[in-house]
Amino acid sequence: MINDAALAQKPTLHGPTITLVPLAARHTEPMWRFTADEETNRLTGTRQTFTHDQIRTWCATRAEQPDRLDLAVEDPATGRFLGELALNDLDRDNASASFRIALTPGSTGRGIGTEATRLLLRHAFEEVRLHRVHLEVWAFNERAARAYEKAGFVLEGRARQAHHWAGEFHDVLHMAALRDEWLAAQPQAY
Repeated sequence: MINDAALAQKPTLHGPTITLVPLAARHTEPMWRFTADEETNRLTGTRQTFTHDQIRTWCATRAEQPDRLDLAVEDPATGRFLGELALNDLDRDNASASFRIALTPGSTGRGIGTEATRLLLRHAFEEVRLHRVHLEVWAFNERAARAYEKAGFVLEGRARQAHHWAGEFHDVLHMAALRDEWLAAQPQAY
């Protein structure tokens, strides 16, 4: 059912305003700066502090991972790093995977997240042949939840007070996109 080659061969995906490229060693510097941003860490729930060496190793080894897809979001005109996204936690038995995305602070609020998510979902459903792609988003990250909805994710549930951050508990929203529903709702020329 799943096309493993579509995960193992890291694609470059072109959208109207962005390009998704395989995350690689050349992304180390912007990725390292990005992981040190407090607001990004709050929105993604990242608690770990990473060293430069850890980020370099992470970026350099993504192409070797046959069961996940890590891509950098870039400006096609300048090659500027705008963020990263991933299909991970592959469940072959159920033809599903988890999705995550994080954009650099200057890249939010411009539709980049929605465009990047649509590009990756199209690849996940048409090429990888997944049946379901799911995610979690903190309820306080309303901008991300709206972007996910615009990209085709549907709210499936809410885990009440399941995320603890800065001394407070927050709800976690569970969202998913299903292959047949998503493909039927998308314009063909994207």
